[in-house]
Amino acid sequence: MIGDAIVALLSLIALEVILGIDNIIFISILSDRLPENQQKKLRYWGLGLAMLMRLGLLALLQWVMHLSIKLFTIAGNEITGKDLILIVGGLFLLYKSTREIYHKTEKPADDINSKKPVAKFGRLLMEVLLLDMVFSIDSIITAVGMANELWVMYTAVVVTVLIMLAAAKPISNFILKHPSFKILALCFLMLIGISLIAEGFDFKIPKGYIYFSMAFSFIVDLIQMKILNRKK
Repeated sequence: MIGDAIVALLSLIALEVILGIDNIIFISILSDRLPENQQKKLRYWGLGLAMLMRLGLLALLQWVMHLSIKLFTIAGNEITGKDLILIVGGLFLLYKSTREIYHKTEKPADDINSKKPVAKFGRLLMEVLLLDMVFSIDSIITAVGMANELWVMYTAVVVTVLIMLAAAKPISNFILKHPSFKILALCFLMLIGISLIAEGFDFKIPKGYIYFSMAFSFIVDLIQMKILNRKK
């Protein structure tokens, strides 16, 4: 029925937007290593290719669903193709976020305050695409469980990416403008990496717990920033 399809569409868009925050934060942090005139380009290319990747995976839906077939067993846990992708993606996310936190907290002050090294656009785009693949496969399998109509899934993907494109610049500017929030965002990415690895080993960590804890931390950090501004 049309009514059920619309409800499924709105629910899927809301879920995809929430899950897409991870992607925006990751791209925002990576784009800080580029010259200012290329930062917008990375955001648009990263999110645009994420949309094309998800639409392509929907076209290959049968192959995506085969990723849920068991490949082998480790310590009693059945490992599928999807599990392998989640584990690799989680490890990569942990590596990138911990490396960035180390750079911000342990490097000498002179190194941090000096002119930051400019990364290559192509390398950063490949890193974005790697995470896009992980999030896209997880997203498509979730979408299949929520909607039966292909047009609902296609529409949800397109609408979600358009929303993310509109929100990417304000979120990116806010994170990069406030260093404390950047550290908070990196810790958030670490949690997502841990949850991806855990999910790969069939240990489910409810996403709601992660997002609620980070939202609470964000509010506390926001209050602290307001207090410091008033003192100044």
